[in-house]
Amino acid sequence: MLQTEATLAVFLGIALLAALVSRKVKTPYTTLLVIVGLALSVTPGNLFSPIVALFNSLVNGGLFIGLVLPPILFESIMSVRSSDFRAVYRPALLMATVGVVIATVVVGVVLWKVVGLDPLVSFFFAALIAPTDVATVLEIFARVEVPSRLATLVEMESIFNDATGIAIFTIVLTSAAESTVKPFAAVVDFAYVLGGGVLVGLAVAWGARQIQRQIDDSVTQVVLTLVAVYGAYGIASVLGTSGLIAVAMTGLFYGNSIMLRMGSARIAQATGDFWEILAFIANAVAFFFIGVSTNFYQLAVGFGAVLVAYGVVVMARITSVYPILSLTRVGGSFMPASWMNVATLGGMRGALAIVLVSVVPSSSRAQVATLAFGVVMLSILLQGPLLSRYARNRFGQQDTLPLSEEDGAPPGGAGSQLLSSAPEAGEKDAVR
Repeated sequence: MLQTEATLAVFLGIALLAALVSRKVKTPYTTLLVIVGLALSVTPGNLFSPIVALFNSLVNGGLFIGLVLPPILFESIMSVRSSDFRAVYRPALLMATVGVVIATVVVGVVLWKVVGLDPLVSFFFAALIAPTDVATVLEIFARVEVPSRLATLVEMESIFNDATGIAIFTIVLTSAAESTVKPFAAVVDFAYVLGGGVLVGLAVAWGARQIQRQIDDSVTQVVLTLVAVYGAYGIASVLGTSGLIAVAMTGLFYGNSIMLRMGSARIAQATGDFWEILAFIANAVAFFFIGVSTNFYQLAVGFGAVLVAYGVVVMARITSVYPILSLTRVGGSFMPASWMNVATLGGMRGALAIVLVSVVPSSSRAQVATLAFGVVMLSILLQGPLLSRYARNRFGQQDTLPLSEEDGAPPGGAGSQLLSSAPEAGEKDAVR
């Protein structure tokens, strides 16, 4: 027990140091944590082995997604305006479904037919790498200023495409085991996973709203949000639906309904502050985990193949994003090219791919793991800084889309909505 407590204390110290250093070097603290985690994973001796073992146990025990991702997701989604969600849910769902299918097919076929990899390795890797990572995307958009609807578009895609990615991965897994493909069953399962997650999230949020009416102190309110978040995830998981989508719907309802109806601005502020701190810790865990879970030596040996795979993944992202977004509208307007560029760069991969590696059959796991870990590392270390730089340069002059009259809403998250009155029609899309 003492060793576990010391390990947690050391980790929190590392996270704090990364946050302080990031301000000096103007680099996201999450990127620094990936680098530190990678360095610790290759440190000789047993000095940091308890930390590495603790974080690796998150995946082996199946706890990572259920414990770490919900607070990251909930804290961010609370600040999404319902008008932004209504404006972008169609293109977001298209990218999260059709886009993921396109990316999976492109990556799998190119690696198999062009690069010459084994077909099972190619499609296992393609299926687990196609979904974008919610934690990575949310952390980047918390640090850079982009139009709120653009941020919502990419965030919602990264939330909903987990269900698609897991469904496709299951098809590949089942096909490899039974030598048969069952697309109809997969479509039915996907509809259940997606729709069930939405319904569970809304039901839990509605129940929380009824309880919240009786609460007049900040501590009880915070505990209620904890129960709602992990309750939504747990109920959805037990029912076989998407826990992450359930959490997203709970957060959307909270930010646009419950937070606005709290009787005290102090309680609303305390609730927001608590989730901001919890999201920081969860983000630190997620990115540090990516670093310590990476086999550096195996990655170095297969780096040439990793570079090829990364190039194919980027190409697949381009072929799935630009056609879909060029044909869809947000708030009645077509999207500018800069929005499509951000959506492409925002297609980073992360912890979900690493989690799925653990269930790849042993005959293909080593090669798939090398490609997956390498592509995740490159997407974070290359695309993250590139996206930050591009967004700061491009949106200094606010490349925005006009709001329709019914879409007008105050800028910012739930806290600012609580204190703001409705804007006049024609107000420009807010920058986060």
